[in-house]
Amino acid sequence: MGDDIEHVRVAVIGSGFGGLGVAVRLRREGITDFVILERADAVGGTWRDNSYPGCACDVPSHLYSFSFAPNPDWPRAFSGQKHIRAYLERVTDTFGLRPHLRFGAEVQQARWNAEARHWHLATARGELTADVVVSATGPLSDPKIPDVPGIENFPGKVFHSSRWDHDFDLKGKRVAMVGTGASAIQIVPSIQPEVGKLTVIQRTPPWVMPRVDRPIGAAERWLHGTVPGTAKMRRAVLWLIREFQVGAFVKQPKLMKAAERIARGHLRRSVKDPGLRARLTPDYTIGCKRILLSNAYYPALSQPNTEVVTSALSEVRGSSVVTADGTEREVDAIVFGTGFHVTDMPIGDRVVGADGRSLKEHWKDGMAALRGCTVDGFPNFLFIIGPNTGLGNSSMILMIESSLNYVADYMRTLERSGAAALDAKPAAVAAWNEEMQRRAARTVWNTGGCKSWYLDANGRNTTAWPGTTAEFRRATKQVKLSEYNLLAPAGRPAAASASGRAVEVAS
Repeated sequence: MGDDIEHVRVAVIGSGFGGLGVAVRLRREGITDFVILERADAVGGTWRDNSYPGCACDVPSHLYSFSFAPNPDWPRAFSGQKHIRAYLERVTDTFGLRPHLRFGAEVQQARWNAEARHWHLATARGELTADVVVSATGPLSDPKIPDVPGIENFPGKVFHSSRWDHDFDLKGKRVAMVGTGASAIQIVPSIQPEVGKLTVIQRTPPWVMPRVDRPIGAAERWLHGTVPGTAKMRRAVLWLIREFQVGAFVKQPKLMKAAERIARGHLRRSVKDPGLRARLTPDYTIGCKRILLSNAYYPALSQPNTEVVTSALSEVRGSSVVTADGTEREVDAIVFGTGFHVTDMPIGDRVVGADGRSLKEHWKDGMAALRGCTVDGFPNFLFIIGPNTGLGNSSMILMIESSLNYVADYMRTLERSGAAALDAKPAAVAAWNEEMQRRAARTVWNTGGCKSWYLDANGRNTTAWPGTTAEFRRATKQVKLSEYNLLAPAGRPAAASASGRAVEVAS
């Protein structure tokens, strides 16, 4: 490599909540030699990409924001996409992150250079090297579109909910909505009044709870802005409520019966047709799949121009969608609300570690990372929202901030130890993952009788965190050197190893 390639201390991949959070934390730690590599042309991550009709958060606004960047002006208890994206733009400006941003810089490959003890990154904007790479690409960033026979010959419009085509006018059109997850239950009531015919193709009905949303009045906003302690108190109460719920999700799924009664009542009040109600009643424990919040979804499904089909999409024949029961329905547009690549991170085949294998190969039996952050054989490569850090009932921002603590201590540990890199010990990663799988085994996600995106192709839960957010904060408070091998700086004889894999040089 030539000397003209730019080198930085830290390269951050992604500019959603995770990437921006890392950037703020690095600056607070006194580290300013970093870049944020973003494939798009603006910050925001999933809140930039998902702009579909009705897009909003299902976590209360005051909890779904950074503790270090409170926003007293949230307009509603549950904020919409527009306000969350504006918040992230404001965070970018408030903390002076613009000079660090590189737009249009999709990472095509990140390869560990064992000799130089750093990462070599090839991006759409050129090459650079970095001592440390923090991947904050997020699990909800790459849409998953099923491989449906005949879809390539469909004459109408086809798009995924996270790549909404705002130029396509749905008014009076016949639309097939494929999927009934978190995006679909917001899209359906938003487009139902304007489309001619809406066909909702449902494989598995979701559990839907009432959405207790309301506008936040001017007096309330004034109070939070004038007396910041009131906003902190509000956040603390919202957090505590969710912490108390965790036991039912992770230890005693039987306790979910109370929530199930509320959801059944909500369905009964909203849908009068017993036939439709039966089709919308799940046969698995509530919480096994993500619990959805909506007051408008069920009423939209009850409208004369909406049909709920309880058979999976099997093929597209000309301008018709064909379901597994053999019935055909002619449509003008197909919208996929079919989720994302969560248990098979797309960045996996672009990251090449110390032994020349990609992260995808390394994870062929399932994702696993020490404390959700680091992987053996991939020195100085950290994750924000890594394996087993997902939540089923609270705010991911809490988990992100805990991971930021770990990143900060990781950087301090590098400085203190004099090491060029830390490499997680395989035994430490394996022990952590065994603990995750042991604890996950009794959770509602594993025992609830459903197939969800929390589980990978082997049926292992590599996504959800089987505990409270407070537990995760304690687990990521600091780096334990006993869990790592240390690599000496390049050229130091003590660390000369053929593979560049970790050799103990400090403790």
